Order: sequence, then structure tokens, then C-alpha cells
Amino acid sequence: MARVYNFSAGPSTLPVSVLEKAGAEILDYKGSGQSVMEMSHRSKVFDDIIKEAEALMRELYQIPDNYKVLFLQGGASAQFSAIPLNFMNKNGKADYIITGQWAKKAYQEAQKYGDVVAAASSADKTFSYIPKTKPEDFREDADYVYICLNNTIYGTKYQELPPVGDKVLIADVSSCALSEPLDISKFGVVYFGAQKNVAPAGLVVVIVREDLLGNARDICPVMMDYKVQADADSLYNTPPCWTIYICKLVLEWIKETYGDLEGMKKHNEEKAKILYDFLDSSEMFKGTVVPEDRSLMNVPFVTDSDELNAKFIKEATEAGFVNLKGHRTVGGMRASIYNAMPTEGVVKLVEFMKRFEEENK
Repeated sequence: MARVYNFSAGPSTLPVSVLEKAGAEILDYKGSGQSVMEMSHRSKVFDDIIKEAEALMRELYQIPDNYKVLFLQGGASAQFSAIPLNFMNKNGKADYIITGQWAKKAYQEAQKYGDVVAAASSADKTFSYIPKTKPEDFREDADYVYICLNNTIYGTKYQELPPVGDKVLIADVSSCALSEPLDISKFGVVYFGAQKNVAPAGLVVVIVREDLLGNARDICPVMMDYKVQADADSLYNTPPCWTIYICKLVLEWIKETYGDLEGMKKHNEEKAKILYDFLDSSEMFKGTVVPEDRSLMNVPFVTDSDELNAKFIKEATEAGFVNLKGHRTVGGMRASIYNAMPTEGVVKLVEFMKRFEEENK
């Protein structure tokens, strides 16, 4: 059967060329006589894979030398605990900005381990905007300030970072990872689950400034101690080898196809503009996010009735546009147009939306 256009928020679509290459190498990776799924994580062959993945990640993100790149398990959600256990270690305080469900969950988890407050929130308008903050909104003795850079469910993104001064800024970038350049030096920690923009589920990448390592709380599980993982070069235990391999292929695809993250951003901006321009002109479909905070990756939209929303989702699915149903906490629709979504997919989706609108006036 023909491939559908998959607008899932994650696990999400992967580049076809990456899937084809992985398929060609699945039985015999580079003459090793075995699949990456089968080989030892201590082998020279896999050591080359993980080192190549790290080198490409450092190149694309222009990661400074004083940062460690970790390839770990547990997904982004495990980091909700790992972050306070590793870094809420001086004054036992942390400030969180609540811009959606994932920031809220991280905030609630961190509260188990210390004095954690919400410095700002956009819950008052269903997380449809990014709250503006001032330096005085953050406590002087907070060990770190935490944000979710792009909000998968609600379709908002920080266009400017909060003014945290010399405080440690920590960001979950799961749903915008590698979609555009990011100045890593402005953060103490950046992390992302891979299944939205980088690889299949099973991998989380943590980029952490070296001077922050080595002060984990006594109660921190060894698997969540970033210093332990950094000292072991992400090989303290068996890592998600296959997912790291796919991550390497995706990084190669970005470099070969777009050159760098500026090229990747340009592609993503062009795609998003096609969809947002239609939403802004449509009489039936409306975007739900204030224009200045719109995400390039996740685009939520609605009609004026639940019945019409349901009809649209059903007919879109039948036409080969899948996983457009909005998150259960929001309703409506959401098109996740990550790096691997081709421009053609967005163009064809808009064409379908125009037909649907014409037929359902």
C-alpha cells in the first residue's frame, strides 16, 4: 500500500531515505554479518556508530566543548525526575514556567524533591501563548529555571528565552529538536526525547554543561546520575543501540539534505507558512495559538463544532492524512509537521482542507 502522510505528534514520521537505508542494513550492517539490533554495545562497530552520532550532533548544534552529549534511556519523562535530582542541589529551589502539559508534569515531579514554584504560567488561556517574564519573576536563590521550549500539545514555542540572568536555564526541546539552530551555551541542560524529530522511541539525548555534573543528590538513582553516564560515555548499561543508529542516520540526512540547521529551519518555516496562511484565511478552520508564539512543529486548529471536527478527522484519515486528532486534553485537530514531513504532505493537507471546507459550508 502507499505510505500515508503521518501527522502524529510522536512517534512520528521518519525520512523515507533513512527507513530505506536502515532496511537495507538490517541484516548486515557494513559487512559485520549482524544487525545493529544484535551487536554488542561494547563492540568496535557500535562504538563507531555512537561516536559518529555524537560528532554529528555536536556539528549540527555547534555544541561547545565544555558540554557532554549523553544518549540515554527513559525518554524525556524520566528527566522530569533526573533534573531536580542532579541540579536542585545547592539551595533546594527551582523555578518552572508552565506552558503546557509537559512543563506541568515536570513541575509536579520536581516538587517531590524541593521548593519548586511556578514563576509564570499560561494555563489561564489554555496554554495558547508563552507568558512574558521579567528578571524579577525568578528567585535569586533558585538552583535553576526550567522551560519546555516547544509545546507539542498546544502548539506554542519560545521565540525569545526568558531573562534568567546568570541562573542555570534548563530546557526540554523534545518537539523542536534539530528543527532550527539553538545556542546551546545559553543553557545548562538541553534534553529531548527522540521519537518526535530524531529517531524512534527509546532514546533521550541530554546535552549538559560539564561544570554542573558531579553534585547529584544522595537519593539520585545511579541510572539517573548524569555524571555516572558521562563518565561511562553513555555506556554505563546497554543503551538503546538501534535507536542511536537511526538517530545517526537522521543526523546524516539533515546534513546531506539541508546542510545545517539554518537550512533545516528554512524548510520548516516554508512548510509551516503554507498551513498557517491557510488557517488565517479560512472561514471554517482556525488556529488556536497567538500568532507571535506559533510553533513550526505543532499546529493545532479547530472548527466551530465538535461534530465537524470529528467528521474532518474521519474523512482526512480515509484520504491518507493520519493522526490529526488533537490531544485528548485539547480536542480539535493538530498537525505535527516535524523535520521529516515533506512539503508535499503539507500542501496536500491544505488542498484537502480547502475541499472539505467547500463541501461542508
